Amino acid sequence: MTTTPDLATLTGDYTIDPAHTTIGFTARHAMVTNVKGKFLDFSGELHLDGAEPARSTASLDITMDSIDTGSADRDGHLKSSDFFKTDEFPKMTFRSTKAEALGDDDYRVTGDLTILGTTRPLTIDLEFNGAAKDPFGNERVGFEGKAEIKRSEWGLTWNAALETGGVLVSDKIKLSFDISAIKQA
Repeated sequence: MTTTPDLATLTGDYTIDPAHTTIGFTARHAMVTNVKGKFLDFSGELHLDGAEPARSTASLDITMDSIDTGSADRDGHLKSSDFFKTDEFPKMTFRSTKAEALGDDDYRVTGDLTILGTTRPLTIDLEFNGAAKDPFGNERVGFEGKAEIKRSEWGLTWNAALETGGVLVSDKIKLSFDISAIKQA
């Protein structure tokens, strides 16, 4: 049963539960459809301050070789030197620099996203989905979030022109986060 407790009781350190969290993305393909993918290997930590949300922090480390779009050939291309160069840049990271309560259950986290050794700011809008104690006695919190980036700003510029105009892969990438985190003792 999910409840919405007094946020002050949620203050503490949390570890993102990769078995119940999805870090995903969507890219427009051939100007006509969306291709979705996710990362299967990642770790992250949150420090929540329920009394003063601005003191909250988040960090995320993603193993780039864990990219999964449902197509081994496409995944291999994304890992190659055309895109993520995973041999040279095995991780993508996010480190928060600011957290804001926007009202109701809405929050905004701003931080530094590093891809291919390039660090740029990223703002993630989050909705607090609730808190609960699971059957194993773990105190959990859940957040759902989204953000958009232009991949070219991180040096991800590979593309192919289409005969009908446009390009094969959109510059705009939609990021999605469905996070479950467990409070640490």
